[in-house]
Amino acid sequence: MLAIFDLKSSEGRARAESLTRRSEATSPAILAQAAEIVEAVRQRGDVAVSELTLRFEGRIAPAGGFEIPRERWEADSAQVAPEITAALEEAARRIAAFHEHQREHGYMIEEDGVRMGLRVEPLARVGLYVPGGTARYPSSVLMTAVPARVAGVREIVMVTPGASPETLCAARIAGVDRVFEIGGAQAVAALAYGTETVPRVDKIVGPGNAWVAAAKRIVFGDVGIDSVAGPSEVLVIADDTAEPAHVAADLLAQAEHDADAIPVLFCTTADLAERVREEVERQIARLSRPAARASIDRNGVAVVCGDLATAIRLANRFAPEHLELHVADARKVADSLRTAGAIFVGAFTPEAAGDYFAGPNHVLPTGGAARYASPLGVYDFVKRMTVLEYSPAALKAHAGAITALARTEGLEAHANSVTERFRP
Repeated sequence: MLAIFDLKSSEGRARAESLTRRSEATSPAILAQAAEIVEAVRQRGDVAVSELTLRFEGRIAPAGGFEIPRERWEADSAQVAPEITAALEEAARRIAAFHEHQREHGYMIEEDGVRMGLRVEPLARVGLYVPGGTARYPSSVLMTAVPARVAGVREIVMVTPGASPETLCAARIAGVDRVFEIGGAQAVAALAYGTETVPRVDKIVGPGNAWVAAAKRIVFGDVGIDSVAGPSEVLVIADDTAEPAHVAADLLAQAEHDADAIPVLFCTTADLAERVREEVERQIARLSRPAARASIDRNGVAVVCGDLATAIRLANRFAPEHLELHVADARKVADSLRTAGAIFVGAFTPEAAGDYFAGPNHVLPTGGAARYASPLGVYDFVKRMTVLEYSPAALKAHAGAITALARTEGLEAHANSVTERFRP
């Protein structure tokens, strides 16, 4: 049942404080297990991937390896209902249109014989991790592949523990180049270090379970990653104008992800909290996924803040992945919020619209990382390089300042690299 706490009580203040102190720390046991898996793949390549896939998933590698041939893409995509294909195509169009505005163009400036600039180049090859198995996540394919394609990435490689027809259809629409039916930490390791059949990538993006997150943490540095994602979370801020049934529905939409999902409500009155709790119980009885009940019982919290200003102040400390506003003058309130992965403004903007269709990315910082991190975007698929060119006259003019600073740091060879150019 949704737990209710009032900030007026010491218990309520303690519970609210604990919400602001969650983190993305990885369990030491899971980190150790993931490290063994990563090292096995690093050392033994495809053999280790095959052994680990059989061990954890009960799947035997096909004769031709784990890569899904293009013919299967086409055959499986053809099985997808036309209305789903149309929805995926329109979602991809909207995602591309939104992300086009994130393109960076670099610059070049010249000043007294010094030419300097910034070049922005797409990554050569990226890896997408897409959850699979018993679940279908074509939306995650679109949200990771489309920005990569907009950025100009030359090759997009996808891994998934189980490719549904919808997932392959999304891969085809989004412009994925290759798909490997591998999951877990072994898939991350294969992308990070390459195997006999899986190409090594420059960066790995996309959500996954705790072992996937741990593996991404381990390989970071040898390869780029987007983030180390934790349990998904939503914070709903609601005042007395909110419809309790809508608030409850949005909390449950987050709760059904998995048992560790974090659905939280900051509201202005105890009466609203109680009515939302009643609606949660009414609606949860109709849901088939047991994760919703487990999430609500384990992590579902309603905090009675007393007024909207207190809720806003606490929300900025909470830094949620998703933040929904069921309040009067929601646009004005949105302008007061500084730390969230994504803000959903107004009673008719459910998180599901952003998850699937609207255009903004649904790969978002979790665990309070919204304090410093951003949604996945085109900027995650490019690198930046500076370019510098001096004329002889410009270097001579700057020589005194350069050598003085070098000698201040005790680096005589740095100074000499300038003075040698002007020695008679």
